[in-house]
Amino acid sequence: MSLEQYAETHTVTNQPTPLDGSNLYRGDRPLREWLQRFGAAWGEARLAEYGELAGGPLLAAGFAANRQPPELHTHDRYGYRIDQVEFHPNWHRLMQAGIAHGLHALPWREPRPGAQVLRAGLFYLHNQAEAGSACPLTMTHAGVAVLRRQGELAESWLPKILSLDYDPRPLPMGEKRGLALGMALTEKQGGTDLRANSTRAFAVGAPGPGQAYELLGHKWFCSAPMSDAFLTLAHSEQGLSCFLLPRLRPDGSHNRIYIQRLKDKQGNRSNASAELEYRGALAWMVGEEGRGIATILEMVALTRFDCMTGSAALMRQALSQALHHCAQRQVGGRALEAQPLMQNVLADLALDSEAALALSLRLGHALERPEDEQERHFARLLTAVGKYWVCKRAPAFIGEAQECLGGAGYVEESILPRLYREAPVNSIWEGSGNVQCLDVLRSLEKTPAVAEALLAELDDGHGEARLKAQVLRLKHALHDREGLEYRARQLCGEIAVALQASLLLRGAPQVVSDAFIAARVDAREQVYGCLPRGVEVAALLARSRLQAFD
Repeated sequence: MSLEQYAETHTVTNQPTPLDGSNLYRGDRPLREWLQRFGAAWGEARLAEYGELAGGPLLAAGFAANRQPPELHTHDRYGYRIDQVEFHPNWHRLMQAGIAHGLHALPWREPRPGAQVLRAGLFYLHNQAEAGSACPLTMTHAGVAVLRRQGELAESWLPKILSLDYDPRPLPMGEKRGLALGMALTEKQGGTDLRANSTRAFAVGAPGPGQAYELLGHKWFCSAPMSDAFLTLAHSEQGLSCFLLPRLRPDGSHNRIYIQRLKDKQGNRSNASAELEYRGALAWMVGEEGRGIATILEMVALTRFDCMTGSAALMRQALSQALHHCAQRQVGGRALEAQPLMQNVLADLALDSEAALALSLRLGHALERPEDEQERHFARLLTAVGKYWVCKRAPAFIGEAQECLGGAGYVEESILPRLYREAPVNSIWEGSGNVQCLDVLRSLEKTPAVAEALLAELDDGHGEARLKAQVLRLKHALHDREGLEYRARQLCGEIAVALQASLLLRGAPQVVSDAFIAARVDAREQVYGCLPRGVEVAALLARSRLQAFD
């Protein structure tokens, strides 16, 4: 008997269809509702267009861009130093889409109510497709906040930074259609402790803001080294100062920025991060001399906002994958999503995802109202609290979503391993968890109005007894000075949960806010899938599942 008749051993059954081609905006009810609540409804058409891109072509481009990491070319074939980084064509496709849709510049190009929130919504969609390319978009957007304060530099650089043209050609600024910004702040010996930097700046002629300097030193992490210019720090005569450092000199020659190597990173692999040396690199001082850290703080606040929004986006994509899989995959003759314990896990993840989104967009709403003193103080606190809490929740969240898929979520054909590797960078970059918590303590100690803004936002629980009790506990914690630094993480977590509960209570359906308060305020469970009895899990899952247009 021939064995050929047995060659076909099985047919493929009980496998979910691919989650490709979904409109990540139109299918996401919580996103639509929260963007409308915070004033971004005027960008509906843009969001729908980008949601279509992010759920289809950009998602595919993200897989391709991560299969071939950037390559460093230090010299050309003739032996000349070029220090160029080569990217996969799909990286450029991702960058082109982001810049064409204003992810790097929208609030500066269109300064109107809701612009910062709209931009955050677009950024949220982009990060679900591919988060590595979000890094230069973030830094370009945030860098404008610094450059616009420096007269002549702003006049020459900002028009092309705000351009919707993506121009990756290695040319001097004057010959480019559009410009992107990077950042090079930390050094080997200091890391987050920027005051330990040793790089020196020497005036070429007259010293001071807007003047030319040459820099000598090194940088341990340069994000996006293919950018056209970098904001960097160096010691001038009066102390640590901020500088704009072009990749090429105005005449097109090499600017004596030497890339030593690209970092071999855990995640964020489509994007390049580099170690640099400055050997007389030309730069211009930005802001007051000796006030470099203060100058760059506004940029840092915006990049922290993007870390928070980016983490919320990774959580949303992981949730979508888990919900899609569990709706179709059967175990014991029943769909996974119909089984009580899996419903508990998925609904718990859905709660955290929406709470992270709401907190992020609330920060965007506060950031675009600097003329409101209370909102300004609130944004100061929420930037650090949100960056700490949302970014810290993301890795465990994505790991849980991975587990919903079992082995299928652990292989590289799935997007989940990439999301899992990506998640920690947002917690580490722009100040790790401890840095954020200590920043919260500093803001509360230095400015009493910050605590007042927080309590005004919470408003004694908005009439909800359980939240009111949480606010009372929080007030006691704020007044208890003993061992405050030791328990800073606990305090920040209490603030974050109270704010998320407050937002959901005011802006989400009651089924969502009741479940969140029961799970996070009353029970305070630390492991996903421990929602208390009585939570309407079916309603939570229906709300968060990607769906056809309403």
